[in-house]
This record gives sequence, C-alpha cells and structure tokens, in this order.
Amino acid sequence: MSNQHSALSRLLVTKPLDALLHESQETGEHSLKRALGPVNLITLGIGAIIGAGIFVLTGAAAANYAGPAIMLSFVLAGIACVFAGLCYAEFASLIPIAGSAYTYGYATLGELFAWIIGWDLILEYAFGAATVSSGWSGYFLSLMNDLGVHISPALTASPGTMLVQMPNGNWEHLSRMMNTIQAMGLDPASLPQMAASFNLVAFLAILAVTTILVIGIKESANFNSAIVIVKLAIVLVFIGIVGWYVLQNPEKTIDLNWKNFIPANTGEWGHFGWSGIARAAGVIFFAYIGFDAVSTAAQEAKNPQKDMPIGILGSLAICTVLYIIVSGLLTAVVPYTSLNVAEPVAVGIDATGVKWGSYLVKTGAIFGLGTVMLVMLLGQSRVFYSMSRDGLLPKWAGKVHPKFRTPYISTITVGIFVAFFGALLPIGILGELVSIGTLLAFVIVCAGVWILRVRRPDLNRPFKTPWVPFVPIMGIIVSGLLMASLPFDTWLRLVVWLVVGLVIYFTYGRHHSAFRLK
Repeated sequence: MSNQHSALSRLLVTKPLDALLHESQETGEHSLKRALGPVNLITLGIGAIIGAGIFVLTGAAAANYAGPAIMLSFVLAGIACVFAGLCYAEFASLIPIAGSAYTYGYATLGELFAWIIGWDLILEYAFGAATVSSGWSGYFLSLMNDLGVHISPALTASPGTMLVQMPNGNWEHLSRMMNTIQAMGLDPASLPQMAASFNLVAFLAILAVTTILVIGIKESANFNSAIVIVKLAIVLVFIGIVGWYVLQNPEKTIDLNWKNFIPANTGEWGHFGWSGIARAAGVIFFAYIGFDAVSTAAQEAKNPQKDMPIGILGSLAICTVLYIIVSGLLTAVVPYTSLNVAEPVAVGIDATGVKWGSYLVKTGAIFGLGTVMLVMLLGQSRVFYSMSRDGLLPKWAGKVHPKFRTPYISTITVGIFVAFFGALLPIGILGELVSIGTLLAFVIVCAGVWILRVRRPDLNRPFKTPWVPFVPIMGIIVSGLLMASLPFDTWLRLVVWLVVGLVIYFTYGRHHSAFRLK
C-alpha cells in the first residue's frame, strides 16, 4: 500500500515555486529575451483572438444555432473567458515563465496533470494553427481569383477534396457551392471537377510564419503589432459602414431581421432557443482562443508582473466588445438564415451596396488569420521549450538560438509538422477539437489558482484574482458546461489524444523528469 502511495506521490510531484521564480530571472544567451511591453502583449492577444471567429464562424453559428441571439452567445463565451482570464492573469504575474497553463499545472496540481495539460496545449495550438492555415488558404485563393491570379486547383485543398469549376472560371469546393450551383439551374455533373492533392498555400503560409518566429520574438511581435493595426482598422471600417447603413434604414434591418431575435427551438437541443445560444457559445469559443497564448510569452515580457494582466485582460475586453458589435450588425443587415457561408462578413458588407467591401474583408481575413497562426505557433514552441527544460521532452526542444534567442529547433520542428497538418487534413473537425482542448486548459488553470490560494496563501501575488473561490469555481462550471455542449465525437477524439500523450509520458517523460531525478 505504501509503495502504491509512493508511486502516486511521485506522479503528482509539483515543481517548486522557488525554482520557477529562479528560472524567470535568468539572463544570458541560453535564456529567452525580455523584449515585450504592454502594447506588444495586448496586440499579441488581439492578433490571436481576431481571426477565424469574426471572419468565418459567426455566420454559421447564427444560421444553425442561435439566430440574431448569437450576440448573447458571444456574451456567454466572453463571460467564461473573463473568469479564466482573471485566473490566467494571477498565474502569469506570479509565475512569469514560458509554458502557460502547463507551468501553472506543474506548480499546483503535479507532474502528471502538468503533462496532460501540456499535451492538451499541443492539441490547442498546433491543430489550431493547422485549422487556421487552411482557412487562410481559402481567403487568399479567393482574393487571388478576384485579381485574376490562378493557382493550380490540385494544390489548393486537402487530398480528396472535390473541387468544381464555376461558370466564372474559378475553382471552388463542390460541397460549399452545391446550393449555389442548383440555384443557378445547373447540373453539378456538367461542370469540370477535380480532386485536390495537397494544400500548397496553407503549407507555405505556415513555413513563412515559422521563419518569422525563428528570427526573433521582438521582430515577430512588431510584425504582429503592425498587422493588428491594419486588421483592427478593417474591422472598424466594417462597423462604420454597416452601422451607418443600419441607422439610416432601421425598417429594412433591425425591425425586419431582429423581429425574431431568439428563434424558437426546432425540437432538437442546440438548434435555436436558449439551448441554441449555449451550443453556439461552445462552437464560437474557437473565436476566443488567443488571450491565453499571451501567457506563453511571460518569460519574454519586460515587466511581467505588471504587464501580463494588462495584456491578457486588455486584449480579451477589446475583442469581446468588437465581437458583440460585429455579430449584432451582421444579423441586423442580413437575415440570419443567409449567413451559413464561408465569408459571412463579406455578405454583410455587400448588403450595404458598398461593392469594394468584399475586397476589404478578404484582405482583413488574410491579415487576421495570418496573425492567429503566428501567435499559436509562438505559444506551441514555448510550451515545448518549458516541457523540455523540465525533462519531460528531449533536450533539443529547449535549445535557444545563440543569436536570435528563440527556441529555434522546437519552432522549426513544430512548424514543419503543422505545415503538413494544414496541407493534408480537412478542417471540418479541427475547430471543435481545438475548442474542447482550450476549455480543458481553462478548467485546470481555474482549479490551480484555487488550490494555490489554499496551499500557499503567503505568496506575493502582483495581481490577485478577485472573489476567490467564486471566480475559479465559475470558470470551472462555465467552461465545463461549454465542453458538455460539444458533440460526442469531439470528446472521443480528445480522449484518444490524451491516451496517446499518457503513453509517451509513461515511456519517456516520467523517466527523465528533472524534478523526479533530484
């Protein structure tokens, strides 16, 4: 019995906070470079958050689950993020180390939980970047087609994806265009078709972002900040154009399209009504992923105790407000039943009669999704870096480039794998898989804050989460409910992924753990 207890205690060994704080103060060529200020951190968060959610997911969630009440879904998802964001802010200021939720789990819940959350973060960031690269490819190809530049269709989608050549000469996904083709009175079989073999555009996009990340964190952050300014400007232009149109034509917009603000439930859970609002919140949660990635850059912040809470909560607040406004204007200007398209924001701006709006939105999506890939890959390589330093992954993953001061080997390795994921895998299931991985991370971080307050109330906390344990408990409950609203298949894939991770831990990680060997 004592042997079993001893084995369990070794699995749940925690990383001493003194060791973490010592790591956070390291300098020199083998440590990460502290180069990020509060503005860099806020734009890092905005860069990750504003992307697929605002440009892609809003329309489908409104059309299929919530109707105009998608605004309430964004409020619900935002509330879940506020609870988790407050807990992340306390940990990021207390333990300013690369690694995010993995490091926090190691300090509070023990090594086994730390491994689970680290493996879960790999799912979130790597598969998230792969998903976004595929979406980025779609917008980029659409813009290129508009400009008369055509890329071989066989190199524009994942293997086996059926493509069809539309009457205008552009190649599109057959499944997405089926309704349009039938509405035109055409037989799909009469149009040229082709099966794709490799998504070269997505592949090259990830390799380009990886190169930027290897060159340096400051360069990456400045590149990200510049793009975020462009992206925010485009979102604000959309709000200005559509907002003015709605104010000028309330009878054609709000009075008509918001008449049935919460559509009646169809008889199936999750399709309209209040259950639809909850289901939509779980689906669009992908739109909020990103603010937690700010915490992975804690070891590269100039003044992490002060700046990390500003970066996390500031980016979250700005993006939540923008999401609610954009989704509200979108469902006011276009009937929600017409929004189940790949480019809902373009449909919204087209409804105002501003013809150049489609170009604007596609350009914004290209910039927006580009920065999401950058921040997700940044977060992924930093988690690898932390796990390697703790001995749970091989030493090569933690090597820092002597000139660029970035974890270059893990960045390049992750970049190559993600490039192939994005080029070879269809994106259909990945969004929900990434959402459930993120929500699991939120649950563990919220629990960690509560546990550490009980175990170590004496610690100096530069930022303190208010109303503990209420805030952590609400974070756990709301994130748990959003996880429960996701489909069974998504849960099954999460379990399979975690089982694979545990096999790696028990065959390698636990035998090389730096703290188990001491």
